[in-house]
Parts: sequence; structure tokens; C-alpha cells
Amino acid sequence: MSRLRALIEQFKGKRVVVFGDLVADVFVYGEISRISREAPVLILNHRETQTVPGGGANAVHNLWALGARPVPVGIVGDDAEGNQLVEYFANLEIDVSAIRVAKSYRTPTKMRILAGAVHSQRQQIVRLDSGGPLPNDKAQMHTGLDQKLKLALANAHALLVSDYGYGLVTPQLISKVRTNGIPATIDSRFSLESFSQMTAATPNEPEVEAALGEPIGNDAKKLEWAGRTLLRKLKHDALLITRGKDGMALFERGKKTAHIPVHGTDEIADVTGAGDTVIATFTLALAAGGNYYEAAQLANYAGGIVVMKYGTRPVTYDELLQAVKDDIS
Repeated sequence: MSRLRALIEQFKGKRVVVFGDLVADVFVYGEISRISREAPVLILNHRETQTVPGGGANAVHNLWALGARPVPVGIVGDDAEGNQLVEYFANLEIDVSAIRVAKSYRTPTKMRILAGAVHSQRQQIVRLDSGGPLPNDKAQMHTGLDQKLKLALANAHALLVSDYGYGLVTPQLISKVRTNGIPATIDSRFSLESFSQMTAATPNEPEVEAALGEPIGNDAKKLEWAGRTLLRKLKHDALLITRGKDGMALFERGKKTAHIPVHGTDEIADVTGAGDTVIATFTLALAAGGNYYEAAQLANYAGGIVVMKYGTRPVTYDELLQAVKDDIS
């Protein structure tokens, strides 16, 4: 465990380029007032609205909170949500020079309405998605972006690719900028099988099932088959499958599968953004010189911490260090 603590201490200042879909997560909080006379719906008294980084932007936020120097590369719309994301990062002194603001694009936004009584934890009652995907003239959107990506990678310690299916991330673009000298990880919501020859991928179990067209369930043999099949097909060096309350399974070439039990309690508060936290921690650990198993262990700690938080919130450097220390004692 002292090795893991030493690894976390190496997080500080590591430069990680995040190329991907920058999403705005909007949380609208309200207290239940009464039932409407117009329809059988709740009437809420609006208390506050928060806009925080989501999707690939949440991976950026997590890297920053863990002490790294993230460099986001992507597109936002020339709209309130896009401007808020850029401003959010600028206020954290994150380099925003590689984020393009495009007038013909609407920032992907996930608005969650949360309701509850005055002194109770508010629950999500509906989510409204808007914005994205990229317009059909995608080539025009990509013009210059690959150059920004190459420039950002020139002195980077790692590349993290976050694909939420909005059309920005393509296998062609990734293969053009892929550099073998640094770790390059991928988290793809809908097109996992399209991105090959990366350092590692961090899919969840449903994404693996969708990619292979086979259910896994609680079948250990099916999990082993799925992990090995996908690792071979994708030609990655490693594959970290996240399994919710069942922890994680790490597949490496030429090594036995490592099963990592979930950190903390399996009484989960909120899984929003957990995948972004996992890949951010995993990638940063590789950038800091960790091996795949060490990176997976730290990602598992971070995943266990973040699902106990409500909303889209990052795991901090101190929280991760404390979790590792607590596990030793």
C-alpha cells in the first residue's frame, strides 16, 4: 500500500490531455410544494441551479482534483452552457486554449430535476437531454482540432479519450494523433469496438455486453471469455471492466485476470459520473508510472468514493490518499 501512496504523490503536475465530448451537467434543485391541479405532477419551489462539468469535462475535473494538469481538447457551443464550462475551467486555471467554441453547435447538456422535502435528500425525478451531436459537416468541425490535439500531446504524460457518442471522437482522428510513447486510454459509451490498439479501455459491464452481443450476468466463465475476447479483438494492452457492486476485473495480455472487490460499501448513493472518475484515476496512475494493477486498484478506490457523493462531483487528491491510508490501518 505504501507503493500506492507513493504513486498518488506522483500525480501532482502530470499533464494529461483529455480529448472528448465536453458535456454540461445541470442540476435543478426544488422542494416539493404540492400536487398540481392541472395534472398529477409535483409542483416544486425552485431552490438553486448548478452547472458542473460532465462527460469528458468531468474527467478533466477529476484529473484537476487529483492534482494533475489536465488539458481539455474539444468543442462547446457558443451558448450559456458552453460558456459556463469554459469559465468553470478557466477559474480553476485549467488551460482552455484547445477548446473550440462553435456557433453551429449546441453544447451537450444533461439537465436533472431533483425534488425532495425541506430536510431530506433530493431525488432525481426526470432528466432532460439537449445539444449535440456534431452537425453533418463534421470535417469542418475537426479542421484544426487535430492540430490542437497534436500540439497538446507534444509534452503530455498521457492521453485520455472520452467518447459519449456526440460525433467528435472518431477512430480515424485518434489513429492520426496516437503516440506510442505515452499511455492512451479510451472510454467509449457506444462504440467501444471501434477503437483499437490503445493502451487500455475502461468499459462497464453493460458496454462489454453490448460490444460482444452476449450477456455476462454473474457467470464468472462468461466474464473471463468476454474480457479475453475483447482484449484480443481490440489489441489493447489492458482492459479494466467495471462491475458496479461486484468491483472490477483487470485483463492484461499474458497475465491472469485480477478481480478487485469493490471499495467501501455497496450501498451506492449516486453513480453519476463514476465512469469518468475511474478512467481519470486509472490514466493518471499510468502517467505517474504505475502498472496496470496499481492503476486499477487506485481507480477502484476512487470509484468507491465517488458513488457515495450525490451529483457529478470529482474525487480529490486528499480523499484518495486517505482511502488508501485507511485501508492499511
